Amino acid sequence: MDIGNQRIWQLIETRGGAMSPPAPQGPFLFKPQVIHKVAPSSYKTRTTTDIAERAEQETDDQREFNSQMGLDRVTDQNLFLSASARLSTDASDYSEVLPDSFPSAAAEPLPEFQLEPEDAFIVKNRPVQLRCRASPATQIYFKCNGEWVNQNDHVTRESLDQITGLVVREVNISVSRTQVEELFGLEDYWCQCVAWSSAGTTKSRRAYVRIAYLRKNFEQEPLGREVRLEQEVLLQCRPPEGIPPAEVDWLKNEETIDPVLDSNFLVTVDHDLIIKQARLSDTANYTCVARNVVAKRRSSTATLIVYVSGGWSSWTEWSECNAKCGRGWQKRTRSCTNPAPLNGGAFCEGPPFQRITCTTLCPVDGGWTEWAKWSACGTECTHWRSRECQAPPPRNGGRHCVGSMMESKNCTEGLCAQSESYDQSGTLEPGAGVAVYAGLVGALLLCGVLLLCVGVLAYRRSCRHLHDDITDSSSALTTAFHPSNYKPPRQDNPHLLQPSAPPDLTATAGSFRGPLFSLQQSAIDSHHKIPMTTSPLLDPLPSLKIKVYNSSTLSSLELPTDGGSVDGEILSLKTVGTSNRSEHRDPHSHTLPHEPRHSASATLGCLGGRLTIPNTGVSLLVPPGAIPQGKFYEMYLIINKWEKTTLPSEGNQTVLGPVVSCGPSGMLLSRPVVLTLPHCAQLDSPDWTLTLKTQNHQGDWEEVVTAGEESFSSPCYLQIEEQSCHILMEQLGTYSLVGQSTPPQAACKRLQLALFAPRAPCLSLDYSLRIYCTQDTPHALKEVLELERSLGGVLLEDPKPLLFKDSYHNLRLSIHDIPHSHWRSKLLAKYQEIPFYHIWSGSQRPLHCTFSLERGSLAVSQLTCKICVRQVEGEGQIFQLHTDIQETLPPHSPLPPGGTCVPSSQLGPYAFRLPASIRQKICASLDAPSARGCDWRLLARSLGFDRYLNYFATKPSPTGVLLDLWEACHQGDADLVSLATALEEMGKSEVLVVMTTEGDC
Repeated sequence: MDIGNQRIWQLIETRGGAMSPPAPQGPFLFKPQVIHKVAPSSYKTRTTTDIAERAEQETDDQREFNSQMGLDRVTDQNLFLSASARLSTDASDYSEVLPDSFPSAAAEPLPEFQLEPEDAFIVKNRPVQLRCRASPATQIYFKCNGEWVNQNDHVTRESLDQITGLVVREVNISVSRTQVEELFGLEDYWCQCVAWSSAGTTKSRRAYVRIAYLRKNFEQEPLGREVRLEQEVLLQCRPPEGIPPAEVDWLKNEETIDPVLDSNFLVTVDHDLIIKQARLSDTANYTCVARNVVAKRRSSTATLIVYVSGGWSSWTEWSECNAKCGRGWQKRTRSCTNPAPLNGGAFCEGPPFQRITCTTLCPVDGGWTEWAKWSACGTECTHWRSRECQAPPPRNGGRHCVGSMMESKNCTEGLCAQSESYDQSGTLEPGAGVAVYAGLVGALLLCGVLLLCVGVLAYRRSCRHLHDDITDSSSALTTAFHPSNYKPPRQDNPHLLQPSAPPDLTATAGSFRGPLFSLQQSAIDSHHKIPMTTSPLLDPLPSLKIKVYNSSTLSSLELPTDGGSVDGEILSLKTVGTSNRSEHRDPHSHTLPHEPRHSASATLGCLGGRLTIPNTGVSLLVPPGAIPQGKFYEMYLIINKWEKTTLPSEGNQTVLGPVVSCGPSGMLLSRPVVLTLPHCAQLDSPDWTLTLKTQNHQGDWEEVVTAGEESFSSPCYLQIEEQSCHILMEQLGTYSLVGQSTPPQAACKRLQLALFAPRAPCLSLDYSLRIYCTQDTPHALKEVLELERSLGGVLLEDPKPLLFKDSYHNLRLSIHDIPHSHWRSKLLAKYQEIPFYHIWSGSQRPLHCTFSLERGSLAVSQLTCKICVRQVEGEGQIFQLHTDIQETLPPHSPLPPGGTCVPSSQLGPYAFRLPASIRQKICASLDAPSARGCDWRLLARSLGFDRYLNYFATKPSPTGVLLDLWEACHQGDADLVSLATALEEMGKSEVLVVMTTEGDC
C-alpha cells in the first residue's frame, strides 16, 4: 500500500506539474486547494471527482470579468482537465493499489451579503457612496449598468468574523453626477455587487442612483376663502414635481398641523387639507410646504376667514302702553347678539324692534246714586235712608265715592226721646255702627249659601237631562248626519256601534274595511263611492249587511242586492277589524313565514363574498380585505316583515323599498361593504329628497345620510341608480330608504298593478277578481305572488306599471263593459278607491281591491270585461280581460324585473367579476395622485361615482372602494366593458393590456 501511495504522488508531481497556475490576476483566477494526505482508501475518488467539479466553477460572470479586465491566461479549467485525464489514465494502470478516496478540505459556503447597496440620490454635485459587505468572500466587485467597475475605483476592507472565522470583505465605490448624466436610455442608473468564494458567486440587489431635484413652482396652490362657521373646508395643494417625490406639510400661522393632535384636520392622499367643521380658531394663514432631499418650497399663503352671521336674540317682553288713557303704543326689542356677526358675517335681517297699538282704559271715578226713600220710623224714633257708589262705580283705578253711604234722623220731630245709641245730632254712634255692619254681612253670607245649593241642584238635573240627549259619536258617523237632529238608541240597543269594540258583524254594517268616507265630498259622487283599505276583500259583498240612514226618517233598512242606485243616500261604512287586539284580527290577513327565500347567510372570511336574496334585488357585497385576516363571521341578510318592525317613514315621507337587516351588527370591518336595495322612486326629474335611515337598538329610526347632503362626517355614501340604491357603509344593521317630494314639485312613485283570479274551475255562480297595487320592486311582486299562490290564485296578465303622484288624490278602480245578460256586479258603487296615504306611505302591503261578480247560470263560462285603474286627476291603466272560468288557468308567475335566478351566496374570488391581479394593478396605477388628474378621481367621473369625492379620498385605497362599488352596480351584466372603456378614455393602456391578457374583456 505504501508503494502505491508513493507512485500516485509521483504521478501528480511529474505529470501534473502544469497544474500550478500563475499568480491570481482577478477574482476568477483559480487558486488550487492543498490536498492533504489522508487514508489511502479515499485517494482514487477524491482525485477524479474534485478536479472535475472545480473545472466547472467558472461562470459566465467570471468569463465576462476576465474578458473586460484584459487578463490573458490559460484557465484553470484546461489545466485541470488535462491533469484529470492523465491522472485517470495512470490511475487505471495502478487500480489495484489506489485507495478508495483522497483527502479533502471542508466545503466553503456561498457568499452571503451582510450589507447590500441602497438607492441613493445625487444632491447637486455631491457624489454618492455605494457600499456592500459579504462573507465568506474571496473578492467583491461592483457592476454598474451591465459593466464592471474598474478595480482601482474600489475601496476594499477585509476582516475576520470572530464568531464564524470566515473572511468578511467590504467594498465602497463612488458614483458622480457626471456618470449618471452620461447614461443614455429610459432606464435609471443602477449598480450591483458580485461576491465570490470557492463555492461560487452571489449577486446583491440593484441600487438605483438618481439625480435629485425639486421644481420651484407648485402645480396647484391653496386659495384663500371665507366660510361660515361649522362649514366643511377643502384647501387644495399640488406640490412641485421632484425626485424623490416631495413630502407635504401644512402650516397654520407658521405652525405645523398635526391631524393626530387635532382630529378636525385631515390631510388626504392628494395632499389636500380638509377642515371637517370650521371653527373661529381656524381663521388663520395656511401654507403648503413641499420638501425632499434637495430643497423645501413654500406655496403662497391662503387666508381662511371663518365668519359668523348674526342671529337675533329672543324678543323682550312687551312694554307697558305709553298712554295712560286711550290709544297708545307697545314696544319690544331684540338684538343681533345670538350670535353677534364676526369676521365680516352678515348682519341680522329684519327690524330690531316691533311696535303694536294698545288701548288703555281710562280711570272712572265712582259716583253716588240717589238716596233711597226713608225707612219707617223705628222704636228708636229714627228712620234711615241709603245710597250706593254705583253711578258710576269706580273702574280702572278710579277714586271711590267720598261721603257716607247711610244717614238717619229723628222721625218724631223731637216728640220721642232717642236712645243712648244716638247722639243729639241724630247720627249713629260708633258702637252701634259695628253691630249693623255685622248683621248685613251675615245676611249676605246666608244668601250666598242658599244660591249655591240651588245652583248645584239645577246643574245635576240638567246633566241627567243632557245625558239622555247626547248622540253616540259612532252612530253619528255611521249615519253621516249631525247628532243634534235626532236621538239615538239607548245603551241597551244591540245595534248601537261602540267605539271601544267591533260590532256584531251579523247585525251591523261594519265588516267592510276602510276609513270613513269624508262627508264633505260632492253630492254627485257621494252615492257612488265606497272607499277601500289595506285588508284583503275576499268575502262576497252581498253577504254584508250595511246600515243606510235616511235624513228624514233615520230608519235602518237592508240594502237591496240588485245593485240598484241609492239616490239621496250616502254609504258610510264603519272601519272594523283594525283593532290591535288579537281576537279581532282579520281572518283573511296572511303573514308570510320567515323562510330562506327571504334571507341569505354564509360564513365569510378575508377573501370576501356576496350574499343575494334571489328575485328581490337585495344583495350585500363584502370586498376582499373587509374582514380582517384570520377572522370568519357568519353573515346574514334578511328582508324584515312589515308587521314585525316600526315604520321608518314619518310626516310626508314614503318608504321606497324593503327594510333590510344585515349583520352581525357588531362586527369590525376593515373597509366598506356595499348593500344594494331596490327602490320605486321615479328619478326622471329632481323631485325627490332621498334619505337613508337606520334602526337603533331601541327600535327607533334615525337618519343616516341624505343624498346630496353628504359631508365628511357622513358614515355612508349613496349611489342612486334608476331602480336600485347602492350603499357604501362600514356599520351593519337595519336600513331602509325613504323619500319625500322636494317643494314645489310633486314626486312620483312607480307602482305595479297585478290582476289575479281563482286557478281552479269555478263551480259556483260567484266569481271574484283581485287587483293588487304594490311598489315597483322585485321584492313587492314576489310577496304578492307568494300570497296568491297560498290562496289558490293565478296571475292573469303581466303586471302593468303606474306612476303615482304625490298629489293627495286617491287611487280609483272600476269595472266596465260587463255582459249584463250573463253577469252582474255585486259592487254597490260605481267604483272603489284606495286612500292616498295608504299607498304613499309605502308601509301597508299588499294593497288590493276585489270585484265580486255573479253569473246568471252555471252554463256561462266566458267572461269579458275591462278594469280601469287610475289616480284621480292622474295617470291610469286598463286591463282587457277575456277568460274562460271553467278552465284550469295555468300558473303565470314571471320573475320580477331584474330578478334573474342567482345563487344566494358566493364566496371568495367567485363572487367578483374582476380578478385579484387586475384589481391590484388598477389600484397601483390610479391610487397615487397624478399631476394631470389622471388618477382615481377621473375613474370616478368616468364611472359616474363622483357626486362626493371626499368620501373616497379618506380611504386608504380610493380606487379599491370605487371598484367595489362597480362590482355591486354590475352584478347582473357581468362584463368588463364599462370599466375597460373608462380606462381607455383615461389613457391607461398598460392596464388595458393586463385586462386583455388576464381578464375576459
